[in-house]
Amino acid sequence: MEQIVFLERNTFRVDFRPPRFAHEWVDFGETSPNQIVERAQTATILICNKLPLGERELSQLRALKLIAVAATGIDNIDLNCCRSRGIAVCNTRDYAEHSLPEHVLALILALRRNLFSYREDVKQGAWQRANQFTLIDYPIHDLYGSKAGIVGYGALGKAVARLAQAVGMEVLISERKAAQTIREGRLPFSEVLELSDVITLHCPLSEDTRNLFAEEEFRMMKRGAVLINTARGGLVKEEALAYALRSNLIAGAAIDVLSKEPPREGNILLDLDLPNLIVTPHIAWASREAMQTLADQLVDNLEAFVQGTPRNLVT
Repeated sequence: MEQIVFLERNTFRVDFRPPRFAHEWVDFGETSPNQIVERAQTATILICNKLPLGERELSQLRALKLIAVAATGIDNIDLNCCRSRGIAVCNTRDYAEHSLPEHVLALILALRRNLFSYREDVKQGAWQRANQFTLIDYPIHDLYGSKAGIVGYGALGKAVARLAQAVGMEVLISERKAAQTIREGRLPFSEVLELSDVITLHCPLSEDTRNLFAEEEFRMMKRGAVLINTARGGLVKEEALAYALRSNLIAGAAIDVLSKEPPREGNILLDLDLPNLIVTPHIAWASREAMQTLADQLVDNLEAFVQGTPRNLVT
């Protein structure tokens, strides 16, 4: 009988159907890093989301056969340690292929049309005091005819590109930053930065992509361009983004992810009170429909592993 332990159940507001094999399933709403070993001591299958699983934890979980990640990102797991210990790791994929791109489009629209500045003006009574029927104190830009730079062209990057094209944007697909050759249909990273009105990030966090955007990259962007990050906080050097916004190097940014989540010790971006900075709490993925897709796929992954036909393996 498999012993399933779910360490971060409260991340989800949907039901997980019982797997079709003999099992005991234990849920923990939230788990702190120092509780992992105690709670997962007898687990043969461990379900996690963002908790760190490194050598210290994995070396003490001797019954563990599978880590099922209730997300796509796996940068919180020591994959080399898993390989050396024969622990399989699988993730869930493409569950947010509608939710996240729609969130990205909403953020782009909010920034390009200065929605928050106008909303604040109305709250403060500026429209009520106006001499004309309209307020046009902040620039408004159409998405139609503008350029969207996609950095990271996996399933989510492709889905964002389709939405962008649907509203008339020209899509520019970035090659990897340090690439020596440019694949067909892509442009050099630097050229995408220089040409794009909107840059949206959809790449995983790795040592190659950490701080992918720092001050140098912001200086390469158009002054009227905006940055959208719904991927991983570590892709953007947050101090550099704060400087770029304060110094008007770029026109705005919308961030759904931070370098440390939750930001219990604060974050420089949360200290900024700017109408052209939108911070949402890692919710781009979190439509109810996306959550249910994830839940169903995760259980499918468990069943496939137990049946001897594992899927979505990353080790």
